[in-house]
Amino acid sequence: MIRESRWLPVTIVALAFAALGLPDGALGVAWPSVRRDFGLPVSGFGVLIIIMMGGHLLASVGSGPAAARVGPARLLLWANLAFTASAFAFAFAPGWWALMLAGLLAGAAGGLIDAGLNAYAAARFSPGVVTSLHACFGAGATLGPLLMGRLLEQGRSWRGGYGVIAGALVATTVLLALRRRALDENGEADRASDRAATALPSVPRLAETLRHPGVWLGAVLFCLYTGLEATPGRWAYSLLAEARGMAPERAAVAAAAYWGSMSVGRASWGLAARWLAPRVVLRACLACAPLGALLVWTGAAGPLAVAGFVILGLCFAPVFPLLTALTADRVGAEHAGHAIGLQVAAASLGGGALPGGIGLVARHTGLEVLGPFLFVTALVTLALYRVVERRASLAVRSRRSP
Repeated sequence: MIRESRWLPVTIVALAFAALGLPDGALGVAWPSVRRDFGLPVSGFGVLIIIMMGGHLLASVGSGPAAARVGPARLLLWANLAFTASAFAFAFAPGWWALMLAGLLAGAAGGLIDAGLNAYAAARFSPGVVTSLHACFGAGATLGPLLMGRLLEQGRSWRGGYGVIAGALVATTVLLALRRRALDENGEADRASDRAATALPSVPRLAETLRHPGVWLGAVLFCLYTGLEATPGRWAYSLLAEARGMAPERAAVAAAAYWGSMSVGRASWGLAARWLAPRVVLRACLACAPLGALLVWTGAAGPLAVAGFVILGLCFAPVFPLLTALTADRVGAEHAGHAIGLQVAAASLGGGALPGGIGLVARHTGLEVLGPFLFVTALVTLALYRVVERRASLAVRSRRSP
C-alpha cells in the first residue's frame, strides 16, 4: 500500500508515462501521410524505426549511471526537454534527413525516460502499482492515434498532430520542472527508511551484473517480447488501411483499440494484483496471445482482425510491467538496478528491430507478413518465458535456503 506522501511521485510518474506514449501511438497512423509527402517507400518506416531504436538503445544502457550521478528527477527533466524538442522537430522537418535526425533524438530521449521511469517505479512501488503506471503509457498511446487520425480525417497535416503532441510534452516538462523535488525527496525518504529497517546489499559494478546469466536470459526475453508488443502498434493502421482496404478512419480506431485495450488491461491487472500471483498472470497472458495473432492473420479487414488486435492488447497489458517488477527475483536485489537498464536497452533493440524488420520484409512480400510473424513470435516468446520462469524459481529457492 502506498503512503499518502507518495501519491505526488506516483502522479508525476503516471503523467510522464502517458506523455511518453503519445508520439509512440501516433507515428503508425501518421506514417502513410509522411511517406506520401516525402515520396518514401514502405520500407522507409522500418528505417526510421531502426534509427529510433538505435538512440533508445544507447540511452537506455547509460540511464543507470546517469541517474546515479544527477538523480532521477533531473535526468527525467532533461530527457523530457529533449523529447519535447524531438516532437517539434517532427512537426517542422523539411525533409527525410531531418525526420531521421528527429527520430534519433526521440529515441535517445525516450530511452532515458523509459529506463528512468521503470527503474524508479520498480524500486519504490508494488507490482500492481507498476502495472497501473504502465496503463498510463497505454492511455497516451491510445490518444495518439485517435488524435492523429482525427486531424487527418479533417484534411489537416500530420505536422499539426505532432504540434499538438509537442504542446502536451511542454506541459509535462513544466510539471517536472516545478515538482521534481518530490521525486528526489521520495527517493531519499525511501533510502533512509530502508537503511533503518535493514542493511541494503552493496550495489555491484556493471561488469559483475553482466556476468550473471539470468541478466542475459532476461534481456533476450525483453528483446523478443517488446518487439512482439511494438509491432502491432506500428503496423496495424498500415495493414488494415493500405493492405486490406479498410477506411482510414476505421483503421485509426482499430490501431487505437490495440493501445486502448492494453491500457484498460494494465489498469485492470493493477487492481487485481492483490489477488493474482504475477507469474500466473504472465503465463495466462502469454498463452492466450497466439489466439489474438491468429485472428489478425486470418481476419481480413473485418471485425475478427480488430478483435485480434484487442486480444493482443489485453494479453500484452501486464507483461512488460510485471517482468520489470520481478527483475529482483530473477537476478537478486543487488543486481536489479543495472539489470533493468539492460532490459530496457534490450527492449529498445527488439522494439525497433522487429517492427523495423517487418517494414523491410514487407517491401518484398507485402504487409500480410504481419499476421504469421505475430503468431510465430508469440509462441516463441511463451516458450522462452517458461524457461526464464523456471530458472527464476530455482534462483529464489537457492537464495532463501540457508
